Amino acid sequence: MSIKIAIIGAGSVEFTRKLVRDVLTVPELADSAFSFIDINSRNLDMISQLVGREIKANKKPAKILSTTDRREGLDGADYVLNLTRIGGLEAFQLDVDIPLKYGVDQCVGDTICAGGIMYGQRNIPQILDFCKDIREVAQPNALFLNYANPNAMNTWAANVYGEVPTIGLCHGVQHGHQQIADVIELLVNEGIQPGSPDYIPVTMKDVDIVCAGINHQTWYIQVLYDGEDWCDRLLDGFQMHPVYSKTEKVRIDVLRRFGYYSTESNGHLSEYLPWYRKRPEEIRKWIDMSEWINGETGGYLRFSTENHNWFETDFPRWMKEEPPKFSPQNRTNEHGSYIIEALETGRLYRGHFNVMNENIITNFPEECVIEVPGYVDRNGINIPKVGELPLGCAAVCSASIHVQRLAVEAAVSGDVMLLKQAMMMDPLVGAVCTTPEISQMVDEMLVAEAQWLPQYADEIPAAQERLRSEKRLGKKQAHGAARHESAAAEKK
Repeated sequence: MSIKIAIIGAGSVEFTRKLVRDVLTVPELADSAFSFIDINSRNLDMISQLVGREIKANKKPAKILSTTDRREGLDGADYVLNLTRIGGLEAFQLDVDIPLKYGVDQCVGDTICAGGIMYGQRNIPQILDFCKDIREVAQPNALFLNYANPNAMNTWAANVYGEVPTIGLCHGVQHGHQQIADVIELLVNEGIQPGSPDYIPVTMKDVDIVCAGINHQTWYIQVLYDGEDWCDRLLDGFQMHPVYSKTEKVRIDVLRRFGYYSTESNGHLSEYLPWYRKRPEEIRKWIDMSEWINGETGGYLRFSTENHNWFETDFPRWMKEEPPKFSPQNRTNEHGSYIIEALETGRLYRGHFNVMNENIITNFPEECVIEVPGYVDRNGINIPKVGELPLGCAAVCSASIHVQRLAVEAAVSGDVMLLKQAMMMDPLVGAVCTTPEISQMVDEMLVAEAQWLPQYADEIPAAQERLRSEKRLGKKQAHGAARHESAAAEKK
């Protein structure tokens, strides 16, 4: 069965290589055609060389088309994957640095909070353009698989305003699932040394989980191991764990206060809530500086910046290395290839997906995007009803859902008032800033990012005038409470 899979933003080299390998481990998909689409022809050429070499080495009949012409790349596509970062690192830097001047200290800034909201403003106009092209030139009912953040906002806009069936995909659930398996292994083997005949290994396959919530704020509401639910034992295990007790302090505190573990990393979660990053002198108490993902100020930006020259450093090395083997053992746990396999072959796949709610979580708004369990086979993607989320967990998600709704509507309409309301309703921004500070911060971000915000073109002059006439409320430069040494040196 020959299908066409289009990848928008294929210059995201590691992810593109991973997704192609995963698809081509499925025998029935070996002759798939891949359409690599990117605005950077240089990166396209290199990713095509890399993947083409790997396909040839594994003796697969798959084909690659590379193009900077999006409509050409989407023509006849059965599946479309979105890996884009609109504005690149230049806009990402603004998402982190401008809010920091107003006291908003972010680790990532790609989901909600000030950076995530503005990221959505840049992404959504492009998402709608992608959807227009998909409707017009892709196969009828082509499935749009969105990996790009802010995932919930992008998925919301594509389904409601782009009128293309869209599923948002993320690997946060799998990562937390692995942590939970590690913690249960620690608990069941307390006092027993690894390697002992009595030691019981615990893998993800041994632990059945159900997660429900919204992207990056999904809750493990069921954790079954050996026929029992372990939700009420996880706090003790995480507090005992030699690594997670240090790297996941925010997540452990949320588990303590709400009774359920949350999917996303310590750094991500810390910026979605009003409690952990609002006082600079307290931020380091809640994070760990051993890896950016544990909460470092601007951590993901630093990591991305330090690794963005892959075409100069890694590409020559990759081209000399032995090409990786496409095998089931090397297949990743990213959902995309499994969804395609299930739809094309009928093999059942169960995962966690971002979809429109439609009364699946009954104490959430029907029109929001949720992350919940789903089943896929040849009949399609089927989402079972979850029912009510625990009240506290639902309240935490509800705050973010209101931010997402306002941000999506602002991005579609170019309404500055809605955009500023989204910022005011954001948990961390609202905990840190006054309303005048929020208004000015948004104006500053609009002006700085104007080249990626076509829907606000008529509003930019008014924002510029407000900035000229008002007393500046942000600092000229802000260091951040938990900068990595290399990032601090660059800022100087």
